[in-house]
Amino acid sequence: MNQDYIKENDWSIIEEGFDQEMVKSSESLFSIGNGAMGQRANFEEAYSGPTFQGSYIAGVYYPDKTRVGWWKNGYPEYFAKVLNAPNWIGINVMINGAALDLFACKKVENFRRELNMQEGWYQRSFKATLSNNIVIAVKATRFLSLDFDKIGAIKYEVTIINADGEIKFTPYLDSGITNEDSNWDDKFWDTTLVSSNGNRAYIEAHTMKTSFEACTFMETQLYYQGKNVGKRPSETKKENWIGHEYSQSIKQGETLSLIKFGGYTVSRNHASGELVHAANVALQNAVDLGFDALLKKQKKAWDRIWQMSDITIEGDVKAQQGIRFNIFQLNQTYLGTDSRLNIGPKGFTGEKYGGSTYWDTEAYCIPFYMATKDQKVARNLLKYRYEHLDKAIENAKKLGFSNGAALYPMVTMNGEECHNEWEITFEEIHRNGAMAFAIYNYYRFTGDYTYIPEMGLEVLIGIARFWHQRANFSSLRKKYVILGVTGPNEYENNVNNNWYTNYLAKWCIDYAVEQLQKVKEGYPDDYERIIGNTNLTSNETEQWEEVADQMYFPFSEEHNVFLQQDGFLDKELITVDNLGKSERPINQKWSWDRILRSPYIKQADILQGFYLFEDHFSLEELQRHFDFYEPFTVHESSLSPCVHGIQAAKLDRMEQAYQFYLRTSRLDLDDYNKEVEEGLHITSMAGTWMSIVEGFGGLRVLDDKLSLTPRIPKQWKSYSFKVNFRNRILQVTVTKEETKLVLEGNEQMSIRLNGKRLEIRPGTELSA
Repeated sequence: MNQDYIKENDWSIIEEGFDQEMVKSSESLFSIGNGAMGQRANFEEAYSGPTFQGSYIAGVYYPDKTRVGWWKNGYPEYFAKVLNAPNWIGINVMINGAALDLFACKKVENFRRELNMQEGWYQRSFKATLSNNIVIAVKATRFLSLDFDKIGAIKYEVTIINADGEIKFTPYLDSGITNEDSNWDDKFWDTTLVSSNGNRAYIEAHTMKTSFEACTFMETQLYYQGKNVGKRPSETKKENWIGHEYSQSIKQGETLSLIKFGGYTVSRNHASGELVHAANVALQNAVDLGFDALLKKQKKAWDRIWQMSDITIEGDVKAQQGIRFNIFQLNQTYLGTDSRLNIGPKGFTGEKYGGSTYWDTEAYCIPFYMATKDQKVARNLLKYRYEHLDKAIENAKKLGFSNGAALYPMVTMNGEECHNEWEITFEEIHRNGAMAFAIYNYYRFTGDYTYIPEMGLEVLIGIARFWHQRANFSSLRKKYVILGVTGPNEYENNVNNNWYTNYLAKWCIDYAVEQLQKVKEGYPDDYERIIGNTNLTSNETEQWEEVADQMYFPFSEEHNVFLQQDGFLDKELITVDNLGKSERPINQKWSWDRILRSPYIKQADILQGFYLFEDHFSLEELQRHFDFYEPFTVHESSLSPCVHGIQAAKLDRMEQAYQFYLRTSRLDLDDYNKEVEEGLHITSMAGTWMSIVEGFGGLRVLDDKLSLTPRIPKQWKSYSFKVNFRNRILQVTVTKEETKLVLEGNEQMSIRLNGKRLEIRPGTELSA
């Protein structure tokens, strides 16, 4: 098999045929989650081959002490690790004394697995010849409930094909797990209680240092030929492990099934002494419903999600599968019900990167959640940052800033910076600008200004104070400069005057000053409270404005473009098309020294800025900068192709836009960066949604109204999407001949379509 082994299908991710080399990749691709927990698609039965065991609980982490050769002032003391949680899916299987282990079987046939995205379940089936020549057929169905987010369910069915036999099932819980990603091989969990009661079992454990308490639980039921046997299992217990053993003799051709409900209750949501009780309540809900009824509810819950968030594409199955996979994973990761949570770059699919929150949320994810959910979901993401403002001020103070200057973290679980690469921790300060832009973007899209006087203005003040202090006046240039930074293009570290960073700094200050005046005039009580909290003076804001008004932006007269940074033209400007395939990706083939001296761009900072602030620049300027920087861009950031795709569509370069779309939508499915076994790129998946809605659909908010300039790739017959704009749901369907609009709700809506203003009434179809 190669990287394109996933079968093309509109609604499912399907693998056919068993290849040991692809097991870890498929564990990522077939991952499931429900916003509260998630797991890689590990086998329930034992597997002795290479595997990446992974189960995760939202918001539970470990502060792994930073590992550096020498310490630096302001350096984060730890790197927050997404914790591999106790495993509840395990089911050991023995048939006539031989263990089921696909790595050790004599033969594996008819292997198939499917992740049904429409209905929210994962299923695996195969025929295996065991070491004792017994041939069995297995079907395992699994899902994590959206309605009862503490509960997951497994139905594991075994049929003996060629003999009578005895099947022994041992479903178990295991807290003796370790992280793949660990600095010091610390023990992350401490098990405090292993117990069972009838068909139920529990392991209570707490995380070291952070002291999150979790109860991992299960209840199991045995079914023979579809009927509940009613057996009570025998118990096997170890220090970090508990199993319930069932044995049953069956005849050739008969089926024995195990239903297993499992999950977690955690001290984030329950008193520590109530975890087992909460587990019993959750289990009882599941048992009372039963597997089939719980699955039926799961299908209905996913149907409700898809009613709003689906994007349909006619005539291109690979493109259709790609966008639905991205939308599905985004909804599995974050549903917006808990403002303490955020969208981790790997979600529940792996441990790489650590932390739960990057600037990806503000720059890429918020548009998706604003448009496909109730606006409260996006507001919760903004509230998350407001609640971490004190930590952002503390982060800045550690680096020598004062007077309430705020530097939001590059990576965090609780608002505290925990990224441990200095060139990112200290220098990738553009992340601060994403926080401010998200506030602007939220108001622009939802029309809800209340967030700014209630919470957002204090965030904007802290950010403006940071930029004011971070810039310094250059007597040589007679301008303010920002030195020693890393932009989104992490292939240029410790550079001076990164254009994107400088532009964001100026914009953030201007926007903060503008909002101060607006709140003063419209929300005087909030204004007085905020001035009192921040001790802000008019003299200070004047100093901010001086920095913004005199900010330096590197520019090349020769090429008539802004420069990524001061030294970009000092590089040997050899374009990407001169790189051989054997040298790609360069982050896996080249030394870091060579990358930093090259002109190659992980993601183009300037084009990122042109995306965020496109109304500041003409179409001709965009074209000039796109043509200059795209040939140097290797797109080895998962966040890169979507922005380039949106801009290519705006420039009406549809074939190029389409190729960028395929790359972002199938980044993981086709494993472009040769790293999918480590987990999926969850946050960039929101960029895939943007590449259709904002790229091909041309959706913008202009002059306080929704605007569309639809285009369609030649490979597609049509595409359709919905957006929730200010509590009015608009369905957009684009064909080569026309664009159809249908409005749901009770209010009419004024929109612009291809520059023409139109009025659309609820329940009517408008074509143009």
